[in-house]
Amino acid sequence: MDNVDCVVIGAGVVGLAVARALAMADREVVILEAEDAIGTHTSSRNSEVIHAGIYYPKDSLKARACIEGRQRLYLYCDEHGVPYRRCGKLIVATNESQVFELREILQKAHDNGVTDVVEITAAEALRMEPALRCVAALHSPSTGIIDSHALMLAYLGDAEAAGAMLALKSPLIGCSFSSGKFVLHVGGEDPAKIAAKTLINSAGLRAPSVARLIAGFPAAKIPPELYAKGNYYALAGRSPFQRLVYPVPEPGGLGVHLTLDLAGQARFGPDVEWIDSIGYTVDPRRAERFYASVRRYWPGLRDGALIPGYAGIRPKITPPGEPAADFLVQGPRDHGVAGLVNLFGIESPGLTAALALADEAARMA
Repeated sequence: MDNVDCVVIGAGVVGLAVARALAMADREVVILEAEDAIGTHTSSRNSEVIHAGIYYPKDSLKARACIEGRQRLYLYCDEHGVPYRRCGKLIVATNESQVFELREILQKAHDNGVTDVVEITAAEALRMEPALRCVAALHSPSTGIIDSHALMLAYLGDAEAAGAMLALKSPLIGCSFSSGKFVLHVGGEDPAKIAAKTLINSAGLRAPSVARLIAGFPAAKIPPELYAKGNYYALAGRSPFQRLVYPVPEPGGLGVHLTLDLAGQARFGPDVEWIDSIGYTVDPRRAERFYASVRRYWPGLRDGALIPGYAGIRPKITPPGEPAADFLVQGPRDHGVAGLVNLFGIESPGLTAALALADEAARMA
């Protein structure tokens, strides 16, 4: 049986950031990833937006980690050559009844410390984006887009340079805890048994399932494992927009918003469906419901212009109809198991917040 200091389960963007933080603190780290590549689920199936931190409740971990993470992420990208673009975002009111809600969003942004968000007139918004239709808007200049795979490779490179090791196709199949150590049974093509003093569960969609594999871990401390699938549709042809465009949020989500990738491809979503098992097929017929929503702020959208893009799944820990949960980073003080940190419900803005969340997990460990 091999003995190591730390094991991180999950090689998504947050798991890699955690491994990086631990390795750079001179800790011996092994990263276990069940899939055959890094970041194959939530980390690579998202809109690749660098979020400003506008919508989250004041003083929540989501707000704090997003704002700190965003500031650090831009610096990190500059220092490591990770491609990104600080394109900005417009949040638009398409009728007068939404202006009050728009100003509530502005107040929430300022309460969170995102004070560069400003209200602009319809004329100012149209000067920025001539294809847009709105009655008022907010401009968030610190919102951006990023190459998420390049970012994950950079985090992995830092971790490996500091001595961390990555084991792909290495699912956890069982774990016990005794005498101050975790004994991990690892499956895959080359099954192994590993003893570790510290265990970080950053398994994303499967984080609750991983916690249930730890013998004796209190079941009451494990949240539900719920999947909210977001379907996204790409624009066939060139986008007239240079910025992201979000409508005033609708009940249960942010509405059908427009995002861009670094190549300028426009994507619209999400169309959310709650699912029982992981799957990424996008039904072309579901795009039909998008047209009316998008035309409220972009009346020039052509019939038939939306084609299936991609699907991503958010790891939810509260069921439909309930408010979205805060990030849950659960350490020994929360559950009583020394050396164990669970990261539950790490959905958006997890990519933006990864560096901050990594430091939080490393501190708990």
